[in-house]
Amino acid sequence: MKELTKAEEQIMQVLWELERAFVKDVIDRLPEPKPAYTTVSTIIRILEKKGFVSYKAYGKTHEYFPLITKKDYTRHLFKGMLSDYFGNSVKQMVSFFSGDKNLTLAQLEELQRALDEEIQKQKE
Repeated sequence: MKELTKAEEQIMQVLWELERAFVKDVIDRLPEPKPAYTTVSTIIRILEKKGFVSYKAYGKTHEYFPLITKKDYTRHLFKGMLSDYFGNSVKQMVSFFSGDKNLTLAQLEELQRALDEEIQKQKE
């Protein structure tokens, strides 16, 4: 799976949220300053070529929908980050984030609860 550019990812975020959309619908959801219609249309066609998006045609109008789920793309990005930045070590990644001075005690406890829940699921 190819990685997305920032602009492509922004369009995909909208498509994942809406599930099905016309170019105009995508533009309506983008922040100001809004890109031109042709810009968004071009990015969507690139996403189609990359296999992320398909469409249903209604005459000359196309309704676009994602072919890749947000969860699958997130998993792909996470695996790449784990490999590229943490040597495939989950321990190194957790240590990095837990050592971040910006994490509050509540956030660390939430992380611990999530890990405890996953441990319990795998034991069952």
